[in-house]
Amino acid sequence: MPPSRPFRSTTAAAAAAAAALALLISGCSSGTSSPGGAASPGRSTEAGADRPASDTSPLKPLPAAVPADLRPYYDQKLSWHDCGVAGFQCATMKAPLDYAKPSPATDLKLAVARRKATGPGPRIGSLLVNPGGPGGSAIDYLQQYAPQPAAVRARYDMIATDPRGVARSEPIECLTDRQMDRFTQTDTTPDTPAEVNQLVTADRDFAEGCESHSGKLLPHVSTIEAARDMDVLRAILGDKKLNYVGASYGTFLGATYAGLFPSRSGRLVLDGATDPTLDSRAVNLEQTAGFNTAFTAFAKDCVKKKDCPLGTENATDAGRRLSALFKKLDAHPLDTGQDRKLTESLATTGVIAAMYDQGAWPMLREAIAQAESGNGSGLLALSDSYYERDASGHYANQMFANPAVNCLDLPPAFTSPDQVRAALPAFRRASPVFGDNFAWSALSCAYWPVKATGTVHRIPAKGADPIVVVGTTRDPATPYVWAKGLAAQLSSGTLLTYVGDGHTAYGRGSDCIDTAINTFLLDGTPPAKNKRCT
Repeated sequence: MPPSRPFRSTTAAAAAAAAALALLISGCSSGTSSPGGAASPGRSTEAGADRPASDTSPLKPLPAAVPADLRPYYDQKLSWHDCGVAGFQCATMKAPLDYAKPSPATDLKLAVARRKATGPGPRIGSLLVNPGGPGGSAIDYLQQYAPQPAAVRARYDMIATDPRGVARSEPIECLTDRQMDRFTQTDTTPDTPAEVNQLVTADRDFAEGCESHSGKLLPHVSTIEAARDMDVLRAILGDKKLNYVGASYGTFLGATYAGLFPSRSGRLVLDGATDPTLDSRAVNLEQTAGFNTAFTAFAKDCVKKKDCPLGTENATDAGRRLSALFKKLDAHPLDTGQDRKLTESLATTGVIAAMYDQGAWPMLREAIAQAESGNGSGLLALSDSYYERDASGHYANQMFANPAVNCLDLPPAFTSPDQVRAALPAFRRASPVFGDNFAWSALSCAYWPVKATGTVHRIPAKGADPIVVVGTTRDPATPYVWAKGLAAQLSSGTLLTYVGDGHTAYGRGSDCIDTAINTFLLDGTPPAKNKRCT
């Protein structure tokens, strides 16, 4: 497993999984932010705990006036050119590496793309989109999914920028493709002191690779800095307020923007929401429970089918059978028809990849059945889709950018193997199937070369326009309770609930959800209080 699994939006994750096997990523981490320290005072780390805690400080807005030393960035002009993708234009904007010490000598170049409003109807402004991760390419997301929904596309210029450290915007680099192949096979359920040492060594080598290749950038890829880049872009585009749709981690980015610039926040949709009042240990533990909820839903569906490879009894028995398969793979990895075998860690990632969208459940059933018969190719393909490893063996930058952001945004969940061992009972209660894997994967940020600059906080965003927070009741990567928590702390937040499975809700087939969000984006009217959709 990577140092932290990214939050993946369902649209991107499901599409990747489908391609491996036959809008408007997200996704996941051994918690999403594999960073995280001991639980903050007053906050329980058990899954489903009430929050926010009363002692969590608020994120303070930045001064409304643009500082003189940042004015050149706000006043810059973009030179648009054809992207090579029909209907899209691209440009490059400059942003300071360090907002505290801006200098042209160290400026970052951030990639921007747009698809101009098509009409009919008057143009409302720009609509920035972000698919999550952290580390997902917003430009790829825009170019693949901007055609929908047509009514929104007609009235907005659709905009995306790859955040600093991501894809086309000064990408973080860490390991070679061959090194990543070895890293993804690392045993994340160590049974012996030697296996623990191997896991720690893999995490250290990963961190050292990132420092070696991207050391100057690592201290400056925080979510707060990415949000400040978004305000620069808003000004360059000529918009008085930022309109935004963010999925998964993109909700944290959007909420952070609202907290820093409440007077400049326009129509914000935060789908598959995260809760900034949680420390990293709580994030990891609650996400473990979220994936357990998703697996239970998959298992209940599977055991109803005669060909279910996990039996036809009940979800508990299905979980035991899957755990037994993982244990077999730990001892005897399977052939896959490639030069890589299916290890326990790769198989676990493959199962997790299919939890993002119930549309991938048939693929998962087939892949598990193949593994039971001695063929690991199906689960390996699902794992590769999660890691964004293409057919040539090349890994996308997301697996490097993800821990770089997460490990900077919050202190590590654990700082030693002994702390992980002490936490294993809680993680196993959260998920008998995935608990050990998630707990040990959460150790990675302990070895990160840059000390975290972020802390847990509330985001009240007082003075911001209405903000729509969307939560899915059986979301694996961003549990529903997080959406409730974020909506409650936002002064102008409105919770919109999707009763169903999968990660995120907008554009996934619910007319109720899509109509509510489209109406908000087009005329500014938020959904009714406590609106629920199926």
